[in-house]
Amino acid sequence: MANNNLHIQPGISFIEDGKARVHIWAPNTETVSVLLPEQNLTLPLEKNERGYFGLVTDKILPGQLYRFVLNGNKELPDPASLSQPQGVHGPSQAVDVKSMAWTDHAWQNPPLADYLMYELHTGTFTPQGTFASVAGKLAYLKDLGITAIEIMPVAQFPGERNWGYDGVFPYAVQNSYGGATELMQLVDACHNVGLAVILDVVYNHIGPEGNYFNEFGPYFTEKYHTPWGNAINFDDAQCDEVRNYFKQNVLMWFRDFHIDALRLDAVHALKDLGPKHILQEIKEAVDELMAQTGRKHYLIIEFDLNDSKFINPVARHGFGMDAQWIDEFHHALRVTAGEKPLGYYSDFSGIAHLAKSYQDAYVYDGQYSEERQKTFGTKTDNPGDQFVVFSQNHDHVGNRMLGERSSTLFSFEMQKLMAGAVMVAPYLPMLFMGEEYAEENPFLYFVSHSDPELIDAVRKGRKAEFASFYADGEAPDPQAVTTFEQSKLNWDTVNAGNHKIMRNYYKALIGLRKQLPALHTLNRNQLSVTFDADQQTLQLHRWAGSQHVYAFMNFSKEARMITMPADAGDVKLLFNSSDVQYSENGSGQRDAQPSVIQPESLQLYISHV
Repeated sequence: MANNNLHIQPGISFIEDGKARVHIWAPNTETVSVLLPEQNLTLPLEKNERGYFGLVTDKILPGQLYRFVLNGNKELPDPASLSQPQGVHGPSQAVDVKSMAWTDHAWQNPPLADYLMYELHTGTFTPQGTFASVAGKLAYLKDLGITAIEIMPVAQFPGERNWGYDGVFPYAVQNSYGGATELMQLVDACHNVGLAVILDVVYNHIGPEGNYFNEFGPYFTEKYHTPWGNAINFDDAQCDEVRNYFKQNVLMWFRDFHIDALRLDAVHALKDLGPKHILQEIKEAVDELMAQTGRKHYLIIEFDLNDSKFINPVARHGFGMDAQWIDEFHHALRVTAGEKPLGYYSDFSGIAHLAKSYQDAYVYDGQYSEERQKTFGTKTDNPGDQFVVFSQNHDHVGNRMLGERSSTLFSFEMQKLMAGAVMVAPYLPMLFMGEEYAEENPFLYFVSHSDPELIDAVRKGRKAEFASFYADGEAPDPQAVTTFEQSKLNWDTVNAGNHKIMRNYYKALIGLRKQLPALHTLNRNQLSVTFDADQQTLQLHRWAGSQHVYAFMNFSKEARMITMPADAGDVKLLFNSSDVQYSENGSGQRDAQPSVIQPESLQLYISHV
């Protein structure tokens, strides 16, 4: 049988002459029709090969509500719906993505090496919690030096409060954020001020409430189990159409929403032992799209298997992903800064592992892991622009029981040192919203489910999750509105006191990274690192051409002596985190003492050899 169905775009799309094309995959169903309740009209769909049903009609108009009716009696929303204006249990709404009047025609997605990322959660980034209000902060982000915003998942989830990883309509944009139109307008606004847009998407599971996928077909398989239940069916019987569903979702974000890059959540949980991994198939489809449109797009993965096959090019028998997050850099940095080695931090020794991450990207690249209880990881020679590093992100803040940010866990000086450690790395730096001004409000875990049993399960699950971190205490109630409200950024503090000092510090650091070829050239072969575990100091040497930058980091609580390499030449102090202009309450030093680095501080020196 021909594979013509493998390129079908699911759901409702509008084509020439104002007609709507309808496609739905329901292989275990005898009949499917589309119900238009506002018109009191039911349109039967034609049954096609491999479980697809289809229709081309002029009876469906943009903005109209609809449901699919299976076997004449089961009314369900569209699993490929672009809009759920009444929530996850309500009818779907037809959307014409071609109606957007784009103005970003001159936009060119910059090289990934130029990405300086800022992760944000739409619902808590601003008081309003909408795409339109995010657009109002773009000038602030540009002034800071950000080049790309990363938006946490926006696929429709239950209620109005969620991180986004409980989405149940991968094609639909969360209605409480502003829906598809406002997301397009935000992307357009970003491009017009020179910001790329990364969208976080979830292909490893579907959320529990409002998940109607099993009613339509075998979207899941019992072959594998994940933390969320049965795995999505990427390699079992009838998997071709499931693969197509997610592949078409990727193409939709790039083609119709002008998204520049996707961050694919936890791809180690994608279960696929077929001859071609779903990630490779997605990569090949994106390459084909880029050849057609001339636009550049990137695929960035969250991934904790330390297997370079996932980011190697397809030509090198890899899956072709453009970049990956490195949690190990974060873990090593946090333990070096004083985080207790509990839970997933227990595998990290501190400064030795931080030095190794600077040098090798992966900390575990063939060593035995006590936490995993096995030998773990492979070595990688992939370039620096394939790795994303950070000192904070939504997971490692929000997965703390009390959602504490670095601002409440570490000293003012240590926060600056951690930020500096990220900015001088030969990798892609990412900030988590608010860290640049030492936001003090927590980022807690929150949901707004309607099922009492599910709410109770979430509460119990959160309590169990913290067993290895906290001996006592209670996690804030994820279902409570106050938990969500407490997680919103407090923009009133941005220009006040030490918050303003921290923001100025971040802005200066970002500016230096952009300015200096030795820092923004992400060549991992032009780097050396040494450390002293007893002194808790680390020296990172990076260079490009004749320019050499020496980053000295003192993670101890005492001043330490600096020893410059003998071949460093004529060096000049370029940046000192303990300078009075960047110090808490103006209590730092105006001039650095020769050969001395203050406690919990960073110094950058430059030379030309």
